[in-house]
Amino acid sequence: MSSLLDGLDPEQARAASAPRGPVSIIAGAGTGKTRTITHRIAYLVEGGFVNPDHVLAVTFTARAAAELRERLALMNIPKVQAKTFHAAAMRQLKYFWPAYAGDLPWTLLDNKFRVVSRAARAAGVEVSTPMLADLIGEIEWAKSSLISAEDYPDFVEPRRRDCPVAPHTFVKVFQGYENLKATPEGMLLDFDDLLLHMAAAIESNTGIADEFRSRYRTFVVDEYQDVTPLQQRVLDAWVGDRDDLTVVGDANQTIYSFNGATPEYLLDFTTKYPESTTVRLHRDYRSTPQVVDLANNVIGKAKGRVAGTRLKLEGQRPAGPLPQFHEYPDEPAEAVAVVKEIQTLIRKGVEPANIAILYRINSQSANYEYELEQAGIGYQVKGGEGFFKRAEIREGMNAITAAAKRYDPDPKDVPDAVRAALVPVGLTSTEPSGTQERARWQSLQALFQLVKDITTTAAEPLSMQGVVALLKERMSAKNPPKFQGVTLASIHAAKGLEWDAVFLVGLNEGTLPIRHALKGAGSEEAIEEERRLFYVGITRAREHLHLSWSLARQEGSKSNRRRTRFLDGLVPQEEAAAAQRRSGTGASGSRDRLGAPKNACVVCGSRLGSPELKILGRCGEHAPETDHLLLTELRQWRSALAKDKAVPAYVIFSDVTLRAIAEQLPTTSDQLVAVPGIGPVKVKEFGEDVLAIVSNYA
Repeated sequence: MSSLLDGLDPEQARAASAPRGPVSIIAGAGTGKTRTITHRIAYLVEGGFVNPDHVLAVTFTARAAAELRERLALMNIPKVQAKTFHAAAMRQLKYFWPAYAGDLPWTLLDNKFRVVSRAARAAGVEVSTPMLADLIGEIEWAKSSLISAEDYPDFVEPRRRDCPVAPHTFVKVFQGYENLKATPEGMLLDFDDLLLHMAAAIESNTGIADEFRSRYRTFVVDEYQDVTPLQQRVLDAWVGDRDDLTVVGDANQTIYSFNGATPEYLLDFTTKYPESTTVRLHRDYRSTPQVVDLANNVIGKAKGRVAGTRLKLEGQRPAGPLPQFHEYPDEPAEAVAVVKEIQTLIRKGVEPANIAILYRINSQSANYEYELEQAGIGYQVKGGEGFFKRAEIREGMNAITAAAKRYDPDPKDVPDAVRAALVPVGLTSTEPSGTQERARWQSLQALFQLVKDITTTAAEPLSMQGVVALLKERMSAKNPPKFQGVTLASIHAAKGLEWDAVFLVGLNEGTLPIRHALKGAGSEEAIEEERRLFYVGITRAREHLHLSWSLARQEGSKSNRRRTRFLDGLVPQEEAAAAQRRSGTGASGSRDRLGAPKNACVVCGSRLGSPELKILGRCGEHAPETDHLLLTELRQWRSALAKDKAVPAYVIFSDVTLRAIAEQLPTTSDQLVAVPGIGPVKVKEFGEDVLAIVSNYA
């Protein structure tokens, strides 16, 4: 028995060996929750507390269930049932159906599109694929939340539902859908129906309840913060008046409330079971201390009841590089820079399969797909199709191609003609409501923007046919490779996964937090869920973490975008600059004067793009080449030294000090000590290196 606890940390061992009964394991990201679950089950079995045949472990993905079964098999405990809620309910319902419903036949409805389409048309709704997807999503949310069709309108506003049609119309669609599932051949049951009927079978039939509860006596639920009211109803039916239940979760990783998930059951577990054991796993074995510190700082600013349960993770890995923060003039420039950094990591030995680019919405992948393709780096898109493989993009391409065959506008009018061609397939003048409709619109907008980019950058004016030809070339070049490479995924799709290097991109207000989270009643909680989503994204990184945002959507556009509020006070360079301003140690010059434009050239006022130019305070035209090159080499030296010392770069020299060195070109120790921000101690420690670098430019 004691050997089962070997290799576990104190908290994991306490959770694994807790007495049979209600146990709540609060497990932070990377704290080894799957290891803890398997060892708890093994401990109970090996100790003779429970028969493995009597254990039901429930996970949220088939992948997680398979991993749990595999680990238990390796521990010589092969008979434990590990399934998703739906898989478990289907198995049980097939067995108990004759006792529950007699001879009434039923068939699994695993694709709702056809039935919902019929119901929508009957309700007078013009159907499209995105519209149907949104209607299906609302039906699934209502059923998982135990909300009937008749009651749905009462929950639209309080639950911040983004219904694609008027609530009373949706009620008709919902009711029509349920009615259409009763056919002359028998009942059609969707996945939510499996849960509803299994719960009803146990609740209404004593014989079924007794037989089930004699079969399963111990329950383990993973990712308990993500259960829905419907899933909780099933769990309550399973458990009955017993309490042999272990739940594992982290309320601060609740990111699926739009699907009906709620952390309330995890938060209220100790109230429901006052005698329960609670164990908090806080040792992070996934990420470096540097990544963990940033994650702690992000979630440390969370508000509300969920935030009260947050864990302060403790990184257990050796020190790694500091998270990198980068601002870019526009989204294409951001994509170019990210892919260049990926190339650098690959050259250093990081496998492409251990690199991920994560974003808030799937339409953000387009620029990264293109740049990865241009760089010859294989990639795969998770949680969404490749840009040119999306149905709406194929439809858009067909519309543009057809328009090009019908007429040949003047080259200067081609972008307008393309936009007109895309209107019938969904590119309306305003962004629509509804998750799927919005995603479709964003993809078409990205396609239109690509056309604008092509026509703007072309060496010669392009005809409509010429634009189509170039689009088709890009289309053929951007098909995702069949082999494994860099992963592109939404943060939601990345939950439960991890990589050596993670690039969190597009970290702008209106994207993260997403725009519709900022509006209406209940926005505070919606924003907090967006913060948790950001936290989940950060905790996917094992070692390398790059966070970036852009000031404009497209090259040449107005730079009016703001970095996400979730990074306020967390960007080291900004904190160092603020400290220098407060202490009055900043170098002299017009750029340091109060009211001077931030990141603007002191000569012409143009916005500065690269970090080197920002430090110099001059654009490429007004920055002497020598200063620019020297500053670049000084920053590279500083970064390498900071990495070796495992300290922030500004601890060695601030950006202001580097600028002063580049401007003054000191060649002796006496000249170097006279540079603002450099004292005798730093001259003694770093002077030889700095003077050697400067000597190449003086």
